Amino acid sequence: MPDSSMSIKRRQSISVRQSREKALMIEQMKKTPIIQICCEKLGIGRTTYYDWRRCDDAFAKAADDALMEGMLLMNDLAESQLLSAVRDGNLGAITYWLKHRHHAYSSRLEVTAKIAERDPIDPEQEHIIREAIRLASLSPSLSSREEASSTIEAGSD
Repeated sequence: MPDSSMSIKRRQSISVRQSREKALMIEQMKKTPIIQICCEKLGIGRTTYYDWRRCDDAFAKAADDALMEGMLLMNDLAESQLLSAVRDGNLGAITYWLKHRHHAYSSRLEVTAKIAERDPIDPEQEHIIREAIRLASLSPSLSSREEASSTIEAGSD
């Protein structure tokens, strides 16, 4: 019988320790959203962390929320550093900011192609294509394309 009571006490002790470690892990992930670094700081193995996630849905949800909070914090810190670099006149930071935040400076892709009409499509095929484009939301309205298409066709006659 003494072994049984010792076993219960040991399990309780382990449970209390794991609960404390899980809480520390959640707090650490809010500050540093990198699992490996959090595990190293707390002396917890990555396998243990992933076991906790697999066996404890509440922990997995809390960990996901903590990681998201940590990523948002890092994004804020990075953006703050970027703005400081822009204020300091760092040309690389200025270029990065403009390319990603100002339409006129963004990278553009120019596509040039020759379109040859080989086999004209019948009205049913055209309807299917227009419906597919509409459903894919590639074009909110095809009326401007229809006007352009009819203008091109009229000009080529």
